[in-house]
Amino acid sequence: MLYRKNMDSRERWVRVIGGALIVACSLTQIGPTLLGLVLATAGVLTALTGLIGFCPACAMAGRKPLEGPR
Repeated sequence: MLYRKNMDSRERWVRVIGGALIVACSLTQIGPTLLGLVLATAGVLTALTGLIGFCPACAMAGRKPLEGPR
């Protein structure tokens, strides 16, 4: 791997669930408009960071990787 996880399991679950909710709400409430698709893309990216366990924005802000094995 080229990265080390910088999120604990609780934050990862919150990101996955939150990302799924963002996608669902944006497509059902706003619809397949440009704004709805942009918000759905943001939700997918949020969920992906939760699945992977690494957030590039957090790393750039200075969050240290978790201790332990990769």
